[in-house]
Amino acid sequence: MTHLQAWPVPGYPGTMRDRACRKLSGLLLAVAVLAGFAAFAGDARAAGAPTPTRTDPNALVRPERMDQAPPGRRLTGNQAAAIAARVPKIVAERRRHPGSFSNVFLKGPGRWQVSFYDRSKPAKEIAQAYVDDATARVTEAWTGPQVAWTMARGYPGAFGRKVNSPWVWIPLTLLFLAPFVDVRRPLRMLHLDLLVLCAFGVSVAFFNDANIDVSVPLAYPLLVYLLGRMLWIGIRRGDRAGRERLHLNVPVTWLAVALVFLLGFRVGLNVTNSNVIDVGYAGVIGADHLAGGHALWNQFPADNQHGDTYGPVAYAAYVPAEQAFGWSGRWDDLPAAHAAAIAFDAACMLLLWLIGRRIRGPGLGVVLAYAWAAFPFTLYALDTNVNDALVAALVLGALWTAGSPAGRGTFVALAGMAKFAPLALAPLFATQGPRRGIRSFAVAFGAVVAACLLVVVAYGGLGAFYDRTLGFQASRGSPFSVWGLYGWTTAQTIVQSAAVVLAVAVALVPRRRDVVGLGALSAAVLIALQLGITHWFYLYIVWFFGPIMVALLGRHVDPEALTRPAAATARAPAPPHRPAAPASIG
Repeated sequence: MTHLQAWPVPGYPGTMRDRACRKLSGLLLAVAVLAGFAAFAGDARAAGAPTPTRTDPNALVRPERMDQAPPGRRLTGNQAAAIAARVPKIVAERRRHPGSFSNVFLKGPGRWQVSFYDRSKPAKEIAQAYVDDATARVTEAWTGPQVAWTMARGYPGAFGRKVNSPWVWIPLTLLFLAPFVDVRRPLRMLHLDLLVLCAFGVSVAFFNDANIDVSVPLAYPLLVYLLGRMLWIGIRRGDRAGRERLHLNVPVTWLAVALVFLLGFRVGLNVTNSNVIDVGYAGVIGADHLAGGHALWNQFPADNQHGDTYGPVAYAAYVPAEQAFGWSGRWDDLPAAHAAAIAFDAACMLLLWLIGRRIRGPGLGVVLAYAWAAFPFTLYALDTNVNDALVAALVLGALWTAGSPAGRGTFVALAGMAKFAPLALAPLFATQGPRRGIRSFAVAFGAVVAACLLVVVAYGGLGAFYDRTLGFQASRGSPFSVWGLYGWTTAQTIVQSAAVVLAVAVALVPRRRDVVGLGALSAAVLIALQLGITHWFYLYIVWFFGPIMVALLGRHVDPEALTRPAAATARAPAPPHRPAAPASIG
C-alpha cells in the first residue's frame, strides 16, 4: 500500500501528526548531513497536490486533422510526414523495420515532430524528425538511441553551457597540467596520470558532437587505466615517490593566488552562464517536500517524474538552500540549485585543503584545492548544478576523518545514502585502522543508515523507495555505457561481479595504510563500480577525482619545501613522520 492509499482524507496529504513526524525526521537528517547547519522546517502547505505544475510550451499536440493546416501553420500534418519520410537516414531505418508507421505532432510554435514506430507491441519509436513549418525543411533527424535520449543529441550548452567552449575548457586543462609538468623528466608516470584524467575531455568533445559511438567506448580505457594505477598505489607499501619532493613549476603561494581567481571565475560563471539539469532540479523538489512534510518517493511532478531516484541525503543537503532561496514550483532558473552546487563545490576544495594539510602540511592542501579548481570536469559538474560534488565531498569527508572510525562510518554512510554506490566503500573504510575501531565504525554507519531509513518510511515507504531508486536504476536502459550501447549484458554482469569482489578484497589484502593508500583504494572501488553501471556519465568523474589527486600528489614530500631557501631547507632536519627530502627536486 502506498502512502497515498494510506492517507485518511482524500486530497489531504496525511494527518497533522503524520506530517509533523515527516518534518521532524527530515530536519534531523538535514542536520546530520550539514553538520550543524540549521535546516528549517517549512510552513504547512495548502491541502491538495504538494507540487505546483507548469505548462510546457513545447508539449506535443496532435493536430485535429492531417489534411488541413492548423491555425497559424503553413503545412498540413500529411505534408510534414512526407517531408520527414524523405530523409535518407530515416528511409534506411524504415527499411530495417518493414511496416513501420508515423505519428505527427505540433511541437511548440512553428515546428512539427514526426515520429516513426515499428510494429512491435508496444510500438517502439525508431526515428524522429523535426520539420520547420515556415521553410518546410527538416531541421533535425535522429535514429538509434538518440531518438529516446535527447541528451545524446549534442545540443549546444545542454550540460553546463559556456564550460563546453574550447576557450574555457582548453585553458583550464592547461592550468591544471602546468604546475606539475617536469620538462626535465618528461616520462614521469605522474604526467601520464594527469593526461589520462584530461583525456576524458576528448570523449566529451565527441559527445557534444552527438557522436556517442566514439564518446562512449573512449571513456573505458581511461577508467581501466586509472583503476590499475590506483590499485598499484594503494596496495604497494613501498613507494619511491615518497622519497621525492613534489615537483612544482611555480611556488605554492602562486597557486594560492591562482586558486582565489579560479574560485571567483567558477562562481561567476555559475551565476551568469550555467544551467540546472534534472538532477539539480530534483534536489530542490526533494528539499521542498522534506521541509514541507510531503511524501517524497513516488510523488514527483511530471516535468521531473524520475527525479526521486536518489537517497534521502541527496535531498536533505538541499534543504538550507531551498529554504533560503525558495522554489517557485517551476523548472525556472532555480537559484537554490545554484547555491547548493556552489556549496558542494566549495566543500570539496575545503576538504582537499584539510586533507593535504593533514598529510604533508598547508602547501599540499593548497595544491590539492588548486587541482580541483582548475580541473575542467569539476567545473562541468558545478555548471550543470548537479549533486555529484555532494557525493565527492562526503567521500572526501571520510578521507579527512580517516583517523576516526566513527567519523569514517558517518561520512561513508552519508555518501551511500545520497547515491548508493559509495556504500561499497564500507569494507575498506571499516578496516582502515585497528580492529577495535570496526565496532565504532559499524555503530556510526548503522546509526546514519537507520536515520535515513526512518526518513524513507516517513516520506514514502520502503517499497516505493526501492521501486523509485534501485528498482528504477536496475531496469533503465542507457546508451552512455558500452553495456547499454551494445547490449553486452553477460560481460556487464561479469564486470559488476568483479567490482563487488574488489570492494571486499581491498579490505582484506595487505595494503598501504595511510591516507594516500586509502584515497587510492577508495578511488579504485568507485571506478570499478562505475565500470559496470548501465548509465555512466562524465559527472561521475568528480566522485573519484579528489581521492585520485590525494593518491597522486600526497605521495610526495611537502611542496612547501620548494618555496624555502635551499640553505634553510638543508639546515632544517626532516620531521620524524616524513621522509627526508633529497638534494634534487623529483
